[in-house]
Amino acid sequence: MMLELIIVTLALYLLALSAALLLSEAGEADKRAEDEAATAIDALLPQTQCGDCGYPGCLPYARAIVEQDVPLNLCPPGGAVTVRKLEKLLGRTSSLHSAPVTPEDTIALIDEDTCIGCVKCIHACPVDAIAGSAKQLHAVIPQYCTGCELCLPPCPVDCITMIPRHPTSHQQTA
Repeated sequence: MMLELIIVTLALYLLALSAALLLSEAGEADKRAEDEAATAIDALLPQTQCGDCGYPGCLPYARAIVEQDVPLNLCPPGGAVTVRKLEKLLGRTSSLHSAPVTPEDTIALIDEDTCIGCVKCIHACPVDAIAGSAKQLHAVIPQYCTGCELCLPPCPVDCITMIPRHPTSHQQTA
């Protein structure tokens, strides 16, 4: 009788251990899948690490998309192009099909008289909205500019200002 009790106890222990190992393996597989998805999402983000999305960087935002199902349109520097890429990757649509606008829906404008052609703004732009080359005048391509303002800090001569994307009729006549 005692031997039967020991055998049953041992069998139950082995069964519980097997179940725990299977659950652990399933959890690790889920975690690997989440990590792979976050890595794929992170690869589509502009890598500005600006925090405008509300997360401390692009990878934490990517993880939040995977783990917490946060909106896909929280990255102003990435703009609508990034939102569309994320939608395609994840097979879902965002409630808003463009990135949130900056407070005044602005774009960058480079002052031709002040620009020294240092290319620092070009390197800072996460969406390649600034055209130009070294020691030449730079220009902003308005349809690509997301208004993220990441080009402002590196400019050594402060020749970049943010202007309304769609000026009012009063501003156009002034």
